[in-house]
Amino acid sequence: MDVIIRQVEPQEYDALGELTAQTYLGDGLLAFGEQDPYLPVLRDTAARAAQAEVLVAVDGSGRLLGGVAFTAGAKPYANIAGDDEAEFRMLVVATEARKRGIGEALVIACVERARGIEGCRRLVLSTDQQMRAAHRIYERLGFVRTPARDWVPIAGLDPLLTYALEL
Repeated sequence: MDVIIRQVEPQEYDALGELTAQTYLGDGLLAFGEQDPYLPVLRDTAARAAQAEVLVAVDGSGRLLGGVAFTAGAKPYANIAGDDEAEFRMLVVATEARKRGIGEALVIACVERARGIEGCRRLVLSTDQQMRAAHRIYERLGFVRTPARDWVPIAGLDPLLTYALEL
């Protein structure tokens, strides 16, 4: 399967936002389901693109297969990145496109971007404890767990796990 990784185009914002929201809902990653306060954030690709670089994976016909948001430094869009780090968030792959290397291709694109930033020492991310397939991708690519950075987005929820890749 030919997969192209590129920046999201404005006409794809709604489709990527819905793919992101439905992936989180379908995978049971939103504690409050359809009422989760994070759901509008997941759907708002335009806001993401204004604050970060949003990448998509598409097939040869342009069909949207997945996406991820990448940011460098301790900017408002970053959850845990410091000034000398880059971070990616909201990595999603359409259910029908899974197990084809698309998630890994999106992560590799983030690694390449981070390596291209002068002074960037590591790439970091936060992940839900349930995202075991994603954890395997991260570990295969050399990311290591950073438990001291684990954090809780909303009181009462399980902590998000964190990983880092030294560049």
